[in-house]
Amino acid sequence: MILIENINKVELSGNERKNYLRKKKILNLLYQRETLSATTISHKIGVSLPTAITLLKELASNNLVESRGQGKSKGGRKPMLFGLKNDAILVVACELGRFKGKIGIYDSHNQLVAPIEIVETNIDENELVEKLYQATKKVIKENNIDPERIYGVGLAMPGLIDEYSGVNYTIKNEAFRNIKERMQEKFDRLVFVNNDARMQAYGEFIFGEAVGHKNALIINWNWGLGLGMIIDGKLYNGATGFAGELSHIKFVDEGDLCICGKRGCLETVTSVYVLLAKAKEAIREGRISQLTQKFKGREDELRTEDIINAVKQGDEFSISLINTVGLALGKALSNTIQLLNPDMIVIGGVVSEANQYVLTPIQQAVNQYCLEQISGNTKIVISKTWKQSGLLGVTAMLFQKLFSHMNK
Repeated sequence: MILIENINKVELSGNERKNYLRKKKILNLLYQRETLSATTISHKIGVSLPTAITLLKELASNNLVESRGQGKSKGGRKPMLFGLKNDAILVVACELGRFKGKIGIYDSHNQLVAPIEIVETNIDENELVEKLYQATKKVIKENNIDPERIYGVGLAMPGLIDEYSGVNYTIKNEAFRNIKERMQEKFDRLVFVNNDARMQAYGEFIFGEAVGHKNALIINWNWGLGLGMIIDGKLYNGATGFAGELSHIKFVDEGDLCICGKRGCLETVTSVYVLLAKAKEAIREGRISQLTQKFKGREDELRTEDIINAVKQGDEFSISLINTVGLALGKALSNTIQLLNPDMIVIGGVVSEANQYVLTPIQQAVNQYCLEQISGNTKIVISKTWKQSGLLGVTAMLFQKLFSHMNK
């Protein structure tokens, strides 16, 4: 039986096609709800109870669905409960940063089935897809995972990405921009590609701080400054899939040169690059700081985490650095708040590890530059799960694609 693949590639009769789509609906329901009775499933997909049971039995014969025993009775026979088998359907989720990537293999309960693999690569490396493929094979082999149970591969990466074509227009070599096509050829699975900030936003919306918030902004604060938007309960991509480029709004007239080729972008005053550059300069000048004591003469070894640790230990210079970038981000967010009126802003990324030290100046700037009637209803919080939110966002999106019945 053919399941979980593009129905346009499958020649099915009318009844076969109907049952195929019904089964995808069942899989989607069980993914969303974990455990359901056959009666509930029959109502949800609009079929009789005997038909629902037949479909469930066929799914069980393919090791996709399992019986979960009996539920509580409301006076009659106890209902039979069903759920997805833990290891039946797996997906590979990949997330790229500026210099390295992460790979996780997840089951249909959004749980990792193997340790996360780190890959040294970047979006402009010609061997990117090959590296991801080889790293995935390594995880599969080392953890005795059945590759036939992997149905989809997803990738979150920086850049201007057209979700539908899977083209990343930020990749410098035009011949390698068709990332989705290249991954499909290599992995021979359903492939989904989107921007890293949007996938972090989706992960926070489904699993993290933004759960239950239909209008939320999620900030990915690392080497750049990504923005993912949940508007009216849906992930917002924009007309061409390029929404959320907060990093590259004009912030300083005649400012520093940005990696995008323009001057004065927000990224040039708030990014990790800025924090490290200013800290290294201060160390070379002999500024009084814990950082100077530890890194004088070896400034290139300084990491963002070292600055954050110094902040938490009360180092005045490090606190002033975090305060400066926090005020800048808060000012930029003020404009975004007044345009979109979100009820929640989630700050994630390595800089967010400063917690209240960065949250306070952000809130201070918002209070200064925003209308109180608008900003007063916007809660700003630090993500607790940002290190996995991108991978989880990709995972949830992959299962949504796998179980969808969009081709109906």
